[in-house]
Amino acid sequence: MTAKKVIGAALAGLVGYVGASAVALAQDTIKVGVLHSLSGTMAISETTLKDAMLMLIEEQNKKGGLLGKQLEPVVVDPASDWPLFAEKARELIEVEEVDVVFGCWTSVSRKSVLPVFEELNSLLFYPVQYEGEESQRNVFYTGAAPNQQAIPAVDYLAEVEGVERWVLAGTDYVYPRTTNKILETYLKAKGVADEDIMINYTPFGHSDWQTIVADIKEFGSAGKKTAVVSTINGDANVPFYKELGNQGIEASDIPVVAFSVGEEELAGIDTAPLVGHLAAWNYFMSVPTPENDAFIEAWHEFIGDDARVTNDPMEAHYIGFNMWAQAVEKAGTTDPDAVIDSIIGVSVPNLTGGYSAMMPNHHITKPVLIGEIQDDGQFATVYETPGLVVGDAWSDFLPDSKDLISDWRKPMECGNFNTATGKCGGMTSE
Repeated sequence: MTAKKVIGAALAGLVGYVGASAVALAQDTIKVGVLHSLSGTMAISETTLKDAMLMLIEEQNKKGGLLGKQLEPVVVDPASDWPLFAEKARELIEVEEVDVVFGCWTSVSRKSVLPVFEELNSLLFYPVQYEGEESQRNVFYTGAAPNQQAIPAVDYLAEVEGVERWVLAGTDYVYPRTTNKILETYLKAKGVADEDIMINYTPFGHSDWQTIVADIKEFGSAGKKTAVVSTINGDANVPFYKELGNQGIEASDIPVVAFSVGEEELAGIDTAPLVGHLAAWNYFMSVPTPENDAFIEAWHEFIGDDARVTNDPMEAHYIGFNMWAQAVEKAGTTDPDAVIDSIIGVSVPNLTGGYSAMMPNHHITKPVLIGEIQDDGQFATVYETPGLVVGDAWSDFLPDSKDLISDWRKPMECGNFNTATGKCGGMTSE
């Protein structure tokens, strides 16, 4: 063999070794995608969820990782840009080759990525309350469905607060519109008249609330107890609550119950004028349990700031991450099909002192809590469901979905099985 051939063979062997080493290195970690807005209007809510995921991954690695491998976070910023969510999801799955993704906040961002996860057969854990009317094989919904937040909140206002007039105020996108459609149908079925329901939508980032709050104040002056059911999302909440205070609207006059305002959002607001207004979630930082105390302590140590709060979507990520980890261990692999099969029935501790289980419809069991805003930005729980509530993928209060159920177990594997016709709709979502 000539010297040139010897060198060539050596180089070829070296290239092969380097290539094999790179593959081995890539396989040495399990990649976890984090798909949350770190800029734009939703950064106020989503940045904390990115931090929470990094904490959960770090804690899992301290326990030895999964399947003998360390977890590697891969963080991207879809920048509150809904089409960009789909691009970043594809990047995570195809380029970064992540094994699972935790992310999204708004329903429009989730809707944007659904086709990507279905096409590429990857897994998304979605941690935020949403409007329901969806069940996708590749998605696990760890936030609240309407029957785990909106319906119990309205029942509480009607039965405890004596509310008779309703302002349904939301940001103009799919979650508020669908949730309010469900609530409007539900209220009318309860005997509420058309004239006692006011519906208003505003764009993301809306800042001029003077006229709208004045209209709410006028609507509430008709002699019937009035409440605002708020599905306002993102940083628009700051000027909304500020304007409530400016116009002297107190909780004793017109209580507001919010579905998208938690401890993180209140951290940027002077809460003194808002004491007594409400929020409906499945977790509050103020819940006194050993599990929650440990979570808060770990969070403060990780983030290096004892003033940082925790909130409901963080708990949803905590639950979802632990469910995924347990399902991976159970399946012995991160393969999506195997995890999908193994995760149903998995039960893990939540932070309110009980256990949450993954149901066949890819929703989980959760308690429902109603809390009053306190002057320190925390919530005092004023109501809690006596037991866990199973998330309902399809609302019982909409004609087109009342007969639908979701069950991803074999042999059904259907996201919208019609119990009236006995047939699967052939779609994973609507």
